[in-house]
Amino acid sequence: MSASNQRVLVLGGNGFLGQHVVQQLGVRGHEPVVASRRTGVDLRDLSACQKLVADIKPDTIVNCAAHVGSVHYVTSWAADVVTDNLLMLVNMYKAAQTAAPDARIINPISNCSYPGAANVHKEDAWFDGAVHGSVLAYGTPRRMIYVLAESFRKQHGTRSVNWLVSNAYGPGDHLDPNKVHALNGIVMRMIQGRRTGNTEFSIWGSGKPVREWVYIVDVARMLALSVEAEDEQTYPVNLAQNKAWSIAEIAEIAANLMGYDVEFTFDTSKTDGAPIKILDDESFRSKWPDFAFTPLEEGVRNTIAYYEEALV
Repeated sequence: MSASNQRVLVLGGNGFLGQHVVQQLGVRGHEPVVASRRTGVDLRDLSACQKLVADIKPDTIVNCAAHVGSVHYVTSWAADVVTDNLLMLVNMYKAAQTAAPDARIINPISNCSYPGAANVHKEDAWFDGAVHGSVLAYGTPRRMIYVLAESFRKQHGTRSVNWLVSNAYGPGDHLDPNKVHALNGIVMRMIQGRRTGNTEFSIWGSGKPVREWVYIVDVARMLALSVEAEDEQTYPVNLAQNKAWSIAEIAEIAANLMGYDVEFTFDTSKTDGAPIKILDDESFRSKWPDFAFTPLEEGVRNTIAYYEEALV
């Protein structure tokens, strides 16, 4: 089957990232097939995974499935988060190896898997230290994606493409403040505060952590492009812009875009996470020099429009 017409199994295809991947694949002429809990597939069950892959016989698997939430969520539900994610990852690779050995697996990997003490994140330093304690249960299994990919490549010839992805935001995310991604959570709570006439907005934590933010459609577009690129990329590469803004700066941008005159307060009882997360873009730009990211203000404006409609 040609690179422009592939049967692509999208795990977690109803989720925040997955729904955008499905859309981008369809636009580019591929045949996406969605599998998630909403379609009745429990990826924690190996036999269910194997049956799914055997029935679909995909050319490519894009793995958007994960048990994830805010920093506060993955701390409170740490045992469930680490167990579910490890089971899903192991089962996916075993199912692919037994039921679709020629399929490539494409994995987005959260940049919270970088060492907690690192500032600018370079790929060759990915394993140089432990993940930040606030994301231990989620960030550590993200590292296991590479371990599984490389181990299955060595023993079975399984092909993988792995991307390290910064903090995503944009339309289609959770409406639960404990599970929503950070920037989306700010927008969502800000809209609710404006509607109720609040003149103060509480930023969770100190507002000082600096993050690189990526629009969710850009991530989906890159994953769709990866389906067509026939290469392997077992050791992950940053999907990177090398630009970052603090949590407080994001809140100010969002308030300005929605015309919300508000005073910011800071709830320091909530953990900040790692102080700085910026992805080095040298490797990415050497491979994809012309890839254009959505400007931050445009993406935040689209995110505001989504939540204005979704929050009723």
